[in-house]
Amino acid sequence: MHKIITGLAAAILASSATFANAGSWVLDGAASSISFGSIKKAEIGETNSFSDLSGGVDADGNVMVSIGLGSVQTNIDIRNERMIEHVFGGMAAATVSAMVDMETLEGLAVGDMTSVTVDATLDLLGVETGFDAPMIAVRLSETRVMLVSDGMVFLSTYDLGIDAGIDVLQELASLPAITRTTPVTVRFVFDME
Repeated sequence: MHKIITGLAAAILASSATFANAGSWVLDGAASSISFGSIKKAEIGETNSFSDLSGGVDADGNVMVSIGLGSVQTNIDIRNERMIEHVFGGMAAATVSAMVDMETLEGLAVGDMTSVTVDATLDLLGVETGFDAPMIAVRLSETRVMLVSDGMVFLSTYDLGIDAGIDVLQELASLPAITRTTPVTVRFVFDME
């Protein structure tokens, strides 16, 4: 799920760069978000998120986004701590890199929006996973763009390399089950430097 989110961020960064057709764009971490869902006991759904997001895209369309794993928010303090220790292994951040076609969004006027799909790679715990991220790009102003996920993306904890960590969470919380596929949504806002 983290990888999808990162991919979406990458898409946004790339979209931002196309609007200016020059220069670089920086992620507004305070206005951006990555959320992912989880289901425990086969019936209790929960929304989780990351608040520490940073990154940018250069004029050539090279995107790099960082997700501060220590900022995970599950709305339960002990679970936040367990996620950081057992799922993320105390690792500081996950990164997403991508390359986008800057010409795709060059004609987008202020107030307009368009669909984009970004090919990205998520590096989480040293495991690199490629994925496609469908997004909607909206040009908010001449120097500001927003990218949001176009529907939900579902990620596998096995593909992300965190299945063993989820096993530990399940055991520590004495749960009969935690789903191993998670829906992810993102909202990224970028500003021209």
